[in-house]
Amino acid sequence: MAKRLQAMGQPRYIDGFNLTLQHDVVMQPLSWKKPRLVFVNSMSDLFHDEVPLKYLKRVFDVMAEAHWHVFQVLTKRSERLKETAQSLCWPPNVWIGVSVENDDYAYRIDHLSCVPAAVRFLSIEPLLGPITNLSLTHVDWVIVGGESGPFARLVDPKWVRCIRDECVSAGVPFFFKQWGGTRKSTTGRVLDGRTWDELPRSIPQ
Repeated sequence: MAKRLQAMGQPRYIDGFNLTLQHDVVMQPLSWKKPRLVFVNSMSDLFHDEVPLKYLKRVFDVMAEAHWHVFQVLTKRSERLKETAQSLCWPPNVWIGVSVENDDYAYRIDHLSCVPAAVRFLSIEPLLGPITNLSLTHVDWVIVGGESGPFARLVDPKWVRCIRDECVSAGVPFFFKQWGGTRKSTTGRVLDGRTWDELPRSIPQ
């Protein structure tokens, strides 16, 4: 997608997939008067090693100031998240999550548990294998979904049900996003006769 936008001449993607700091849009949420749910850095990772701590702090300060929005921050760089967490402010409207695709990345949950966020969540999407070491002690929400796109790998329903059952047993809200596949519109998101749209209990007002 980044390369496509670069080819289209989009100025914010002039460097393609290389990390670029967009200083001029950091304050933008303060101008949005109507409350909204904001997925932060949907095309990047806020905790990338090349993002300066000063920039990180600025982003978090703005999220705190824009208290009428809810900000969802998702990262695969859980080590950096753990390292910088104590240097950042964690207002109740900032949710932090880590990606966990299979057992190989379950260690990210331990890093997440060290973060003093009001809502901690797991994005288990795409789910690429069974997760047998799923710790939900410090988790407030779990999102699960299969991979989509032309080269999508199939998700085993048993993997999904196992996670769902653990969430139900632990009382953790469970959201099933999609079965995915090469044509995700045909596979839907029904699991065992129903959709699972549970959200975190603690939603800032």
